Amino acid sequence: MKVLITGGAGFIGTNFIFYWCKHHPRDLVVNFDKLTYAGDRNNLKKLEKSSRYCFVCGDTTNKQAVDRVMKKVDLVVNFAAESHVDRSINNPQVFLETNVLGTFNLLEAALENKVNRFHHISTDEVYGSLSLGSKNKFSEKTKYEPSSPYSASKAASDHLVLSYWQTFGLPVTITNCSNNYGPYQYPEKFIPRMITNLLEGKKIPIYGDGKYVRDWLHVEDHARAIEAVLIKGRPGETYCVGGLKKDINNLEIAKMILKIMGKNDKDWLEFVVDRAGHDRRYAVDWNKISQELGWKPRYNLTMGLEQTVEWYRNNSSWWQNKKQEAERFYQQTNKK
Repeated sequence: MKVLITGGAGFIGTNFIFYWCKHHPRDLVVNFDKLTYAGDRNNLKKLEKSSRYCFVCGDTTNKQAVDRVMKKVDLVVNFAAESHVDRSINNPQVFLETNVLGTFNLLEAALENKVNRFHHISTDEVYGSLSLGSKNKFSEKTKYEPSSPYSASKAASDHLVLSYWQTFGLPVTITNCSNNYGPYQYPEKFIPRMITNLLEGKKIPIYGDGKYVRDWLHVEDHARAIEAVLIKGRPGETYCVGGLKKDINNLEIAKMILKIMGKNDKDWLEFVVDRAGHDRRYAVDWNKISQELGWKPRYNLTMGLEQTVEWYRNNSSWWQNKKQEAERFYQQTNKK
């Protein structure tokens, strides 16, 4: 089977390709990636000599490039996206171009080439925000209420994907996942930024009061969830994917990481000005994928964070230059 992975040089795409190649060694995997600041071809360098893997540099907003790479493809998994909320506030246009126009081009090419499945990776952020202390959770039936240019662009792409199932019969599926963490995550994101700050002897910046709640999903568990949907999921369906059953706020996450790294939380926490439109709480009800497809996370949060800290400890050469770029962005936007 020929599998096209878009955005495969990014964080989740990289981990998914490693997982898929390990568990489906007969498949040919084509990694189509623009190589933006968040993509690194060297992530998958160890696969480049394999006859079952190839890399193609290209942009999903380029229709001709998409048409070329889609030839004879059986399965598409679309990770290609701009995904950082702060950057979407700073420059919304690129999010609309990549997340909406790019998805449209992929859908058109997939329809033309009669692919067997088009799977779209999305986010729980399309559902907006929940109240602190409530027992409500996002599910496949939750109304879309995006609150940032990033989540609005992902919401638009979700609707576009499902329209190709309803209108044209293209066999699509969607996973709306919670916040991922794990190896190869660009150090602008919350967990790797905390870890790398501490490794450099710097404090952890905490937005606002630190009581923002997120559902955390280890990236390998996410890869397993996508695999379950591709193999057993029903076309036209959306599946929410989360990693936790109990709420935990950002301040608690920071203290867990400090404990793992042997730091005193009073000395290493720095509260900074909050960002605009900051969603208060995310929580994901992942009963559908569990009950229908038999998936559940294998990593608990402590185990996942310990593994992630260890990876960043051992791979400073991977993240140091990326860290400098990420911190320049925060400085340019007057964020610590």
